[in-house]
Parts: sequence; C-alpha cells; structure tokens
Amino acid sequence: MSEPSREGDSRREEPSSESLLEPSSAEQSGEAFQILFVCTGNTCRSPMAEVLLRRGLQVKGWRAVTVRSAGVATGGGDPASPGALEAAQAADLDLSEHVSAPLTLELLEWADLILTMSPSHLERVRALGGGEKAMVLTAFAGSGLSSVSDPFGGPPALYRETFQLLEELVEETLIRLEPILNP
Repeated sequence: MSEPSREGDSRREEPSSESLLEPSSAEQSGEAFQILFVCTGNTCRSPMAEVLLRRGLQVKGWRAVTVRSAGVATGGGDPASPGALEAAQAADLDLSEHVSAPLTLELLEWADLILTMSPSHLERVRALGGGEKAMVLTAFAGSGLSSVSDPFGGPPALYRETFQLLEELVEETLIRLEPILNP
C-alpha cells in the first residue's frame, strides 16, 4: 500500500498528548471514554494493543472505557495472525475471537482517542478527518520510538518482541490516561 499524500500537510502542527486528554463531551456526560488502536491489517499490532489495554483497564478497575481496533488496509473479517495469537496466549490473553475491522469514518467519530502504530497510519487517520484526536502510540506513551514495527509474516520471536513493546507502551498509556479516567 502506498503512503498517503503529504501534500499540504508538511507544516501541520502535531496535537500534544495533553490536548488529546482534554475531557470530551462524552466523558463529561458520564459516557464511556473510547479508545481506538489502528495498524495496517488489524491482525497483529492493534489487536495485541487492544487486548493488553483491556487487561490493564480490568486490573485498574476502570469500567467506563471502551477499546476497539481497526486497520487501514483491511476489508475486515480476518482472524488475528497466528503469531499474535501465540504471543497473547503466552501472556494468558485470548485473541481467538478477534476479527479484523477496517478503519471507517464511523470508528473515527466513535473514538475519543486514536492511537496508531506508525506515522503512516496517523496520516490515514488525518486524511479521514480524525487527526485532532489521534497520535502515534509511541509518541503518546513517550517512548522515543517513531513507531511499532509490523511483525506480520515474521518468526514467533518477532511477535513476542512486538507484544513486549506493546505491553510497555500500553502501561505508559494507562499512566497518561489516569488523570482523566481515574481522577
């Protein structure tokens, strides 16, 4: 898949993670805070991040949060990749029921916070109009990395490494979200 055009976007100001954490109208009305993870095919990185965040939310007891994931290059309907299944299972997490979903305008509208796996995913989110509430996960978590590499088609060890990185990024994300989700 080719990179989205960056014409006219070269001077776009990045939202700060603080601005992404300003209370939304949904949150102020007591509705759930909705988080969307985005990757390419929605079979590896974003489903692993989704299940990791769900576990973290459960451990913290934060019930007013909904988490979903989507892909910029999927028609939907695919299961999680075998490597993602195995990496999640090793951490006692289950991706066996995961079915990929395409990134849609409805999902962008639904989400209060959109966390992408790479700058190219962020560009796609922006192109669809969701840029004001989106950021690359690594930047949001303050990791210093530019993106989460795609393990698709790689050996099991690469999936495990990606899962471990996502585990760290999700933990940092939970720390960043605590002031608004558990004031």
